[in-house]
Amino acid sequence: MAENIKTRKIMLSGGGSGGPVAPLLVLAEELLKDNSGLEIIFVGTSYGPERKMISTFSEHQKKIKFIPIISGKWRRYFSIYNFLDVFKIIMAFFQSLFILLLEKPNLVISAGGFVSVPLVWAAHFINIPILIHQQDVRPGLANRLMSKMARVITVTFEKSLLDYGAKAVLVGNPTKKIIINENNGALQELREKYHLDKNQAFLFIFGGMTGALGINNLVFKSRDELIKQFQIIHLCGRGKFPHPESKNYSDYQYQVFESLNNNDFLSLISIADLIVSRAGLGSLSDLSVLEKPAIIIPIPDSHQEDNAEMLTQTGAALVLSQKELTPEKFVLEIEKLFVDKARQERMRNNIKKIIKPGAGEKLAGIVWEIINTK
Repeated sequence: MAENIKTRKIMLSGGGSGGPVAPLLVLAEELLKDNSGLEIIFVGTSYGPERKMISTFSEHQKKIKFIPIISGKWRRYFSIYNFLDVFKIIMAFFQSLFILLLEKPNLVISAGGFVSVPLVWAAHFINIPILIHQQDVRPGLANRLMSKMARVITVTFEKSLLDYGAKAVLVGNPTKKIIINENNGALQELREKYHLDKNQAFLFIFGGMTGALGINNLVFKSRDELIKQFQIIHLCGRGKFPHPESKNYSDYQYQVFESLNNNDFLSLISIADLIVSRAGLGSLSDLSVLEKPAIIIPIPDSHQEDNAEMLTQTGAALVLSQKELTPEKFVLEIEKLFVDKARQERMRNNIKKIIKPGAGEKLAGIVWEIINTK
């Protein structure tokens, strides 16, 4: 199909956090493989990680044009910011309308995030086809606000077919896979870059692309015990250092980074002995594809708890409640899992079944079908 799409234009949208961005960038890479003339525009926030994620994602980053727009958010609790953000949403709608009329995309695609809502509404207003990708087990408010406008809703889990009805198509979640091995020298280069000792266990900790202060503080309080057994890389998120002294921590036993480029991030997951992570679908997709044993700490009282419950039911990861964790319990659970190699192997076998493979190719196929339809 791709040979007929050389003059076509696709607009992707998502942001504010890394969750909605990562699958869209995997899709963009898939779409651009055999379509050098295809134009891709990414519409996101001015403050989120999406601009940086695009700039470091792959060799195709220069082919993706980034446009920031105003972003408002509707909170499902009382907040004065809800009243202020109504005006932001209205402004974003008219800003989106202007961008759409100027760029004239053949298709608008969103994987969630409130920045996408006014763009999708504006696209529907001027009859531009819309595709929504649902990652999480529980539909988010942004996707529910956009779903009625969509021509197709692609989903990660079979349960979501019931949530969205006839529009829904099961594809999985597009994820980039990186394999690091000794043969091509990449593993040695990675270890040298991050000062990793191959004779010591490596613990990789992250709370999503924007970080998680709850996990960050827990890790910093636990680090003195953890570094007795592990070399740690802690991805804390921009501006979310757990303690002022962690910003300049010089001991390679415990290294803290605000952000990492996507290839290094996936490569470090690939070689880690154990992972500690939030339960966002982007992170879980990476763990599934790379078959990693992990301790998962979902955001309390959020949709991530539904994702985590699925992992618990399938034995795919060890899920811990942030509300119940102390530094002592955190260290103990990590140490217990690390020595239990049989449980780690069961986790690897179970987590690789969580995410349906080949999602990027399947989603790209749906995109071609939509934009080839007159």
